[in-house]
Amino acid sequence: MLPLEGHTVVALEQAVAVPLATRNLCDLGARVIKVERPGDGDLARGYDHVVEGTGAHFVWLNRGKESLAIDLKSPDGIHVVRRLISQADVFVQNLAPGAASRLGLDAEALRADNPGLVVVDLSGYGSVGPMAQRKAYDMLIQAEAGLISITGTTDEPVKTGIPTADIAAGMYCAQSVLAALLRRARTGEGATIEVSMLDATIEWMGHALYTQLHTGRQPPRMGVGHASIAPYDTYPTRDGQMLIGVQSDRGWRDLVTEVFDSPELACDERFATNVQRVSNRAECDAEVARRTREWTTAELDARLASAGVPAAQVKQLAEVVEHPQLRARERWRSIGTEFARIDALLPPATFQDFEAPMGDVPALGAHSRALLLEAGLSEAAADEVLERGVAAQHHNPAPPLVSPSRVRTTPDS
Repeated sequence: MLPLEGHTVVALEQAVAVPLATRNLCDLGARVIKVERPGDGDLARGYDHVVEGTGAHFVWLNRGKESLAIDLKSPDGIHVVRRLISQADVFVQNLAPGAASRLGLDAEALRADNPGLVVVDLSGYGSVGPMAQRKAYDMLIQAEAGLISITGTTDEPVKTGIPTADIAAGMYCAQSVLAALLRRARTGEGATIEVSMLDATIEWMGHALYTQLHTGRQPPRMGVGHASIAPYDTYPTRDGQMLIGVQSDRGWRDLVTEVFDSPELACDERFATNVQRVSNRAECDAEVARRTREWTTAELDARLASAGVPAAQVKQLAEVVEHPQLRARERWRSIGTEFARIDALLPPATFQDFEAPMGDVPALGAHSRALLLEAGLSEAAADEVLERGVAAQHHNPAPPLVSPSRVRTTPDS
């Protein structure tokens, strides 16, 4: 049995944060009903069309869900959604600040009808405070949380290459739902939960924030390097670069004696301890780089692995797609989209007794008519709502959820 089998989640979601949270719940067996606008739906559908005609963000975040395309400005539309929520276990939303309340979909009203309901409101800055009504995108939150200020090189700050603030908030959102459902199983009590992207991202600032708090100094931007550890950076090889991260004095001794054949560096007073290596970072990095240039990347990688020194090749995404570790562990599956079957990765948590369902990515409104009927409309009423454009049904019926097939399990697949 899947962990969340029998649980229904209704999500008024768009972009990344809540869709990631509900996809994680879907991977654990929950049924997720995704409520979208007729016409264009979740704005992530239109970010691009690079995955066989479907957006990369949308494919990543929405597999296995059911899509209801319905007009929430219509009384009929709100009635249908309220009915579905009244029968659900979880309601999650990340609309613009105040929008859910204006629609009558605030936690107080919903839990009055369904006391055991778990409601999560995910916003940029929280429901109170001077920035509560501000629009919040991932890049803006990265800036407000200080993440951009410590990311990049000494010359230029940059945002992270993935939507870190969205991902942080989405993960805490999913985690809070699981905790609330666990409590409800014991007490019968639902929950009202608020998750802020700003709070989630500042929590992820971790050691950098505590360094500032207790020393009054902001950690410098280090590029690939680390402000508190040396050697910890990319170093040149004969044909590329190798990332080496030595986090202990024993690791330094292993590096210089077993990999570099330079035992004299092990007792060099400039480098004997991590504190000394950080204080003499330029000299330490120069000594490491002078020796890493002696080998190709593959040769150095093998030497480092044999000595147990933490290191990694700096891979491009084309290499990641064909990563031998993913292939050996059979991490790729095939799922359906509106236009084609595509490859998708299994979720990171692997249960011994079940595999995540990995359902198809829904077309906009793929499940609308079925959900109208589920909300209590008669067939005639459902057809009338569709004819008036209050809801929209995709022209092709939703494909059945089938067991995913394995792909990319061999180099030739």
